[in-house]
Amino acid sequence: MLPSRPSDVIRSHQVTGHGAKFGRKQEKAIAALLSHRSIDDAAQAIHIAPRTLLRWLQLAEFNAAYRKARRAAVSQSVARLQQATSAAVSTLLKVMVDPNTPASTRVRAADSVLDYSAKAIEIEDIEARVAELERAAAAKGGQRS
Repeated sequence: MLPSRPSDVIRSHQVTGHGAKFGRKQEKAIAALLSHRSIDDAAQAIHIAPRTLLRWLQLAEFNAAYRKARRAAVSQSVARLQQATSAAVSTLLKVMVDPNTPASTRVRAADSVLDYSAKAIEIEDIEARVAELERAAAAKGGQRS
């Protein structure tokens, strides 16, 4: 199961450096940065000065942990969007074939279906080409060894 709150993302992605874990305040700071609109709001939420939070963001280890937590949060959002693609396609197709929908809206839905289909084919082609190039590079690398 994916973490559902910013603090869960932090706990599941604790960063260690030289064997030491972040302090609880820094973990809370990362969670606050993920859940508040500004550095000032995040700092206020965890009762530290904004300058302290800005200073922590300059620390490589803290910044790396923050970026990792942000990636995890975005990844969760992307997964939710991907789960909704089936419903989105169903909606497009229903609008496209509904005779009660204005013609301009049906045309726009049809255009979207065609556009997304073409893009999907292009992506599949690119993936196949990249895979073939990787296989060729691996085979060439194996010959030189």
